[in-house]
Amino acid sequence: MHSKAKPGVGAMLALGLAVIVAACGSSSSSNKSASTPSGKPGAGKPAVTIGDKNFTEQFILGELYYLALRNAGFSVQLNQNIGPLEVTLNQLRNGQLGMYPEYLSTWDGQVAHTPGPFSSSQSAYQAGQTYAEAHGMQLLKPTPFSDTGAIGVTFEYAVQHGLTAIRDLGHLDRQLTLGGPPQFQQESSGLPALESAYGFHSSAYKSLEIGGQYQSLDSHEVQAAEVNTTDAQLTTGDYTLLSDPFHVFGWGNVVPIVPARVLAAEGPAFAATINEVSALLTTDVIRELNAAVDLEGQDPSTVASQFLAENGLG
Repeated sequence: MHSKAKPGVGAMLALGLAVIVAACGSSSSSNKSASTPSGKPGAGKPAVTIGDKNFTEQFILGELYYLALRNAGFSVQLNQNIGPLEVTLNQLRNGQLGMYPEYLSTWDGQVAHTPGPFSSSQSAYQAGQTYAEAHGMQLLKPTPFSDTGAIGVTFEYAVQHGLTAIRDLGHLDRQLTLGGPPQFQQESSGLPALESAYGFHSSAYKSLEIGGQYQSLDSHEVQAAEVNTTDAQLTTGDYTLLSDPFHVFGWGNVVPIVPARVLAAEGPAFAATINEVSALLTTDVIRELNAAVDLEGQDPSTVASQFLAENGLG
């Protein structure tokens, strides 16, 4: 369950490949394009469109990859709202889209239909890569950060009750109200899976609007809440995430998805540039970038540009 309100998923469309078109996307405000500077690795390569989903973290990722590719000389356009997964897969198939960042658990579970459980991020990645290669795709290198669901409590409450892991909630059964989106309580991969794995049961569950979890924790309306590991609020130090040693929430490393023909057409510098950006994105880094947008009100493009400049990719 993802508290950043990822788009819904329909039936998966069959994957295929098409020649990359020279001018992708539209001239709407959700698309950005850049011409090709000469004397750089991307100079003379076919125009390519990359995309992202429509929430903060994805806006930032899209800008990071777009700006880095543009700075490397690629003729690139950014679609800032690629829509539901089935639409995205169709765009990859028909050549409208050349790359987008996906979460490994989403790719494995909803595209490859191999949800695990996986004992490590590497095994989850390999399962996803095996499927991708069989369908003419490649997963580029995963980000160090993993964005998954998590159980959060206030720092004060964690210290007061000696909480470090989800299993520790078993000591609080009679006084624990857990909050989260309504579907988290019912989905087999949500609260039921946690309770089964860690042997705890909340005395009450409170349905919360996405984004309202931290306010409910602060007001003591709930003692624990389903949040996300990369939420901006986690930069404040006011909250503690309880560890999930069984990885019930899965593996949420971001893996850029690229059709094989795009990699062939764009040359090795294309993947290398994307991988260089991904390698910088630790959990602390992505939380800070999310916070700059969600808590400080900065524009994702500005945040991404500054970050790349600070890391020699601007």
